[in-house]
Amino acid sequence: MSLSYSYRHLYYFWIVAQEGGMSKAAARLDMAVQTVSAQVRELEKALGCQLLKPAGRGVALTEAGVLAARQAQQIFELGEALPALLRQAALAPRVRLAVGLADGLPKLEVLRLLRPVLDVPDLHLICHDGEIDDLLADLAMHRLDVVLTDHPVSSRAHLKVHHHRLASSAYGWFAAPPWLHAAQRAFPAALQGVPLLLPTRHASVRAQLDQWLARHGLTPRIAGEFEDSALLETFGGQGMGVFPAALALAETLQQRHGASLVGVCEGVAAPCYALSLERRVAHPLLRRLLEQSA
Repeated sequence: MSLSYSYRHLYYFWIVAQEGGMSKAAARLDMAVQTVSAQVRELEKALGCQLLKPAGRGVALTEAGVLAARQAQQIFELGEALPALLRQAALAPRVRLAVGLADGLPKLEVLRLLRPVLDVPDLHLICHDGEIDDLLADLAMHRLDVVLTDHPVSSRAHLKVHHHRLASSAYGWFAAPPWLHAAQRAFPAALQGVPLLLPTRHASVRAQLDQWLARHGLTPRIAGEFEDSALLETFGGQGMGVFPAALALAETLQQRHGASLVGVCEGVAAPCYALSLERRVAHPLLRRLLEQSA
């Protein structure tokens, strides 16, 4: 950015505006009145408008001067705060990890996957969720350190993506009290007579769930389909129907939603991949995440 004035010109004007006169401003700055006045005139010339007007023995702000003084106030207050912020950052350095979360990835599963790094002192964790193409674009621009997804993706022509397979989580069927006993009575056949909640086909685990139901000869009544796993678990916890979730989340589902395990969904597991630009990951937190989640 090229400016026709310097921030020193703006600073002198700001002091004049605060003091209400050239003489008082010059005394505060320990400078000659002529020097301060010349600097303010340079600023007015550069901006193309008058900022000060005579007022008795001092000066007053013009309408443009009021706007300039207000803007200068913000600029120099931020400038005065900068040294303290930098000292704080130097004394307490933070470790940043920016993670992209693909739509369809169960949010409670994300918590489990990230747990290996959550106890790192001074961690600054940034999570973004969205469509995989948008997340890969951010990964390419180094706005993200890693993308977590339940689908493998093909490398784009302009982007070589490396897949790191994370531990899959086995699935089970869960239910809140209104449907728990009915579903447990003769599991899995009992699922034929209770409402089911399922993830949409946006989630990779949906195909596995459909195959599991078909293997057991079940054509249950589907009461709801949810793209957001957190919504699926919330509605299931409110008694809308029996729903699938990772077995590793059993304790969390019980605590948050009062939902208990109905039965295990054999052969169904939610895959998860960490996508990075590097095959040999350099980021220390990401390396720790991959090592402990594999």
